[in-house]
Amino acid sequence: MSRCRGLLLVGMAAALAAVPADAQESFDRPIVITVAGTAGGGIDLYARLLARHWSRHIPGRPGITVQVMPGAGGIRAASYLAKAAPRDGTAVATFAGGPLLEPLIGARDPGYDMSRFTWIGAMNKDVGLCLSWGPSPFKTIDDARQRQMIVAGTGAGSETDTWPGILNDLLGTRIKLVTGYLGSQESILAIERGEADGRCTISLSALKTVRPDWLRQHKINVLLQVGLEKARELPDAPLLLDLLTREEDRQMIAFLVTPNAIARHFAAPPGVPPSRATALRRAFDATMQDEEFLAEARRMQADIAPTRGEEVDAMVARIYATPRPVIERVKKFLAP
Repeated sequence: MSRCRGLLLVGMAAALAAVPADAQESFDRPIVITVAGTAGGGIDLYARLLARHWSRHIPGRPGITVQVMPGAGGIRAASYLAKAAPRDGTAVATFAGGPLLEPLIGARDPGYDMSRFTWIGAMNKDVGLCLSWGPSPFKTIDDARQRQMIVAGTGAGSETDTWPGILNDLLGTRIKLVTGYLGSQESILAIERGEADGRCTISLSALKTVRPDWLRQHKINVLLQVGLEKARELPDAPLLLDLLTREEDRQMIAFLVTPNAIARHFAAPPGVPPSRATALRRAFDATMQDEEFLAEARRMQADIAPTRGEEVDAMVARIYATPRPVIERVKKFLAP
């Protein structure tokens, strides 16, 4: 009997060892995705899309809830993830691009370093749009050089607040920022009400999920694309990089737009156990290939072009290794 029991234990141990480490990580507590924005915005909609399908691929099939945490263009949520969120894999957050660069270019230390976060993956590759409301007099970026254009902003650190000044300096535009709108939805309503002429920038993916009719029904004018390359569906709208001739200008813009290449990214706090991080990453990858998930993404016109967590981690590390002269130049552009 003792020999049989010993053989049984050895067999069980061997079977367990044969199971991948991430499959052994069963999540017995709910996962909370914190959205660095307001309800109904592009970041929120993508987070809720992921939440409805991700659990099927996570060991233990935990419940997943989404909570919004607006404030300071996403910096509040990033600080929460770095300082207060549990580090057991049950806390995840998603942001726009601004908070990713804030520790490098911000006037104050925000209290976090995103190169230390545990990156789970990114849902798409995006491009920012500088746009105007259709009936406004701003039909091309040249029109914004001729007269003052008022744009809505959502707070320090957000892309809505950083790009107007950069465009004014590099292109000679006359964009005036009116900031303080709580989130993406509020800034969009400001445009529809005529409080602002437009917004510089808003991500294409967010626009297609929050206001798909704006593009489909030609309610807006796309003045400029801000990214590493043009969106396929907007071949006629100019790309900022193509309008720049000086190499130092192009180098600086490439630094600023790299976050668009890992858009709709999701991160857990620093220090998550490697086995749990791997479990979340592989579940994320599986979700990006899930037919039910992809069908819903198509229905809500959400673009899906995923990047694995390890690749996101490497890209963020490269951003944080940017030479100081480039960063200092960016900071001069952003200084009050």
